[in-house]
Amino acid sequence: MPVVDIPGSKSITARALFLAAAADGVTTLVRPLRSDDTEGFAEGLVRLGYRVGRTPDAWQVDGRPQGPAVPDADVYCRDGATTARFLPTLAAAGHGTYRFDASPQMRRRPLLPLTRALRDLGVDLRHEEAEGHHPLTVVAAGVEGGEVTLDAGQSSQYLTALLLLGPLTRTGLRITVTDLVSVPYVEITIAMMLAFGVEVRRDGNVFVVPPGGYRATTYAIEPDASTASYFFAAAAVTGGEVTVPGLGTGSLQGDLGFVDVLRRIGAEVSVRADGTTVRGTGRLHGLTIAMRDISDTMPTLAAIAPFASGPVRIEDVANTRVKECDRLEACAENLRRLGVAVETGPDWIEVRPGLPAASGTQITSYGDHRIVMSFAVTGLRVPGISFDDPGCVRKTFPGFHEEFGALRARL
Repeated sequence: MPVVDIPGSKSITARALFLAAAADGVTTLVRPLRSDDTEGFAEGLVRLGYRVGRTPDAWQVDGRPQGPAVPDADVYCRDGATTARFLPTLAAAGHGTYRFDASPQMRRRPLLPLTRALRDLGVDLRHEEAEGHHPLTVVAAGVEGGEVTLDAGQSSQYLTALLLLGPLTRTGLRITVTDLVSVPYVEITIAMMLAFGVEVRRDGNVFVVPPGGYRATTYAIEPDASTASYFFAAAAVTGGEVTVPGLGTGSLQGDLGFVDVLRRIGAEVSVRADGTTVRGTGRLHGLTIAMRDISDTMPTLAAIAPFASGPVRIEDVANTRVKECDRLEACAENLRRLGVAVETGPDWIEVRPGLPAASGTQITSYGDHRIVMSFAVTGLRVPGISFDDPGCVRKTFPGFHEEFGALRARL
């Protein structure tokens, strides 16, 4: 039975870095993810004057509840959405002038709902070129707090950024959310804030965050559930079996719910306290499913959908159009390149069953790590698949191709 060691969660590592930087004392993060996104986040903290000590198995962060240690800094956020959205929010709680820029890919991704909310809280924030996009400058003088309204229908990261900011304000925050996508990611944030000493109260679409700051701790990062989805899907399409230890019933990550999708289309699933196992049964069924709350795993399901006995329709995933690329169209175009019948709409994709025996198809990655990792699963059943930019997986899992190749050999 192949056992796969999945690296730490990107989402949890990014939140933990913010919390550690904001906490009073020295925090140790155990088994954090080391990837382009998280290294970029850590480097951004260093540019802001925080001390970040890194060893292969743990990172130590000296927290500064009063904000960045330097009065002036330029921060490059690379491709990281969490870096590009969380660090300006952290900087706003300090005192100084902080400039943020990002890669061309990240510059295209929207930021305006968050920056509008920060401005409503009195933050002096300017977009230097296109309104609602990087680059931006924050002239920070601390944040008083108060009430704010937020539209988080494009990304839950907007809400997470404000929740994380709340304890650093002078009076706390009361956030009213008019729309919210990817709710499980917000639940991760709230659970992690509690581990650092802050309890968020929720009443429907209103979130109340008290002032008072965070306390430092030692925090273990669990394996990344989104990354695990490719290995679980590999078992489902090959009739093999895969176990991921450390990702089980106590997991914070909603994306572990992808195994329930695999169960619905025909796989056998066992979720235990110490890990999760998926076993393929040799058959996959068609289905219609809404994936709003686990939309990062939409490409994983789309990539294995042609092997189902009936159509697979994925709905309520409009937010995937504003990720690293337009993931709905990226999946559709690559499946069509493989000879699969696909239709898309504003927030849905429908994949018809049936792959030809053709080989040698190159998948267009659009610079998106999730497109490459998803279609690597397709490649288990379609020979000769290659990628125009296989290295873009470094964003979240630099060793993906080696680990997935080893799994292919064992399956």
